[in-house]
Amino acid sequence: MSRSLSWEAAELGPVVLVRDGEPVLGDRVLAALLVQARAVDPEVEVSRLAAATYEAGQLTWLASPSLFGERRLVIVEGAEAMNDSFLTECLAYLEAPADDVWLVVRHGGGNRGKRLLDALGRTGTVVACEAVKRESDKVEFVRGDFRRAGRRIDQEAVQALVDAVGSDLRELDAAVRQLLADTTGVVTAATVNRYHAGRVEASGFRVADAALAGDAATAITLARHAIATGTPAVPLVAALAAKLRTLAKVGAMRGRSLSAADIGLAPWQVQRAERELRGWRPESLAEAISAVARADEEVKGLSRDPDFAIERALLRVVAARNAT
Repeated sequence: MSRSLSWEAAELGPVVLVRDGEPVLGDRVLAALLVQARAVDPEVEVSRLAAATYEAGQLTWLASPSLFGERRLVIVEGAEAMNDSFLTECLAYLEAPADDVWLVVRHGGGNRGKRLLDALGRTGTVVACEAVKRESDKVEFVRGDFRRAGRRIDQEAVQALVDAVGSDLRELDAAVRQLLADTTGVVTAATVNRYHAGRVEASGFRVADAALAGDAATAITLARHAIATGTPAVPLVAALAAKLRTLAKVGAMRGRSLSAADIGLAPWQVQRAERELRGWRPESLAEAISAVARADEEVKGLSRDPDFAIERALLRVVAARNAT
């Protein structure tokens, strides 16, 4: 009977489908399943196959009865690029899975092999690794790791870490592991700043914070530093757009019976946005959003000078803020 589990609750079974919308989480699931397999049988035989280059007969051979009775773990990577041989043989295998084999199939997304995905879902356990894209999801990712490690991290420290390295989940994952390994006690914003000072000071969200506060000099200085140290133009504009969208969402809550969850934000994000909204008029916020939308088009190819486009957008946001 099929089951659907979150990546945090992944359990080993005769057949497991890892729906890998987020590779970092997919890696964690495979590591957890391997630990579980070795807990059952320390001598478990582990085999890895690539679905794209699968050769006929491999699965049949690996799943054939063992002379010594050891358990076997067969991990198939890249099922989204599977060839026809793997599709045919895996479908046949699912008709009668072996008793002493754990088959784990990792699929990175898309509709390739839908017949097999449906069959795997009916036969075994499905582990969902949803993509981590929203800032609130990254915040929960950090908090969850500290919680599972039995450690505490301040709210401001979580935000500082996400602001500094949150554009890439692998980098965020590595930063969390570094803090857990290299620090003791409660992790504070000061701790994060010690490890990621340059990144925190010049991150896209710090640039956005300065602009939304009406501080043109700081916003331009941080933006230039970010660009000079290798931050592309697109994520800088994306950070500014994300902050403005959050303000617009929270502004729309006023006078309506909506909760933070209704607009896809955490309560602390709403509280922060409410503070940032002070001094903004709806018309000024609309002007700032329009300026950033134009900059987004320019940094993605409409302008020959994306750096200038960013600075112009920042100045327009500051002007809108200070006109209120």
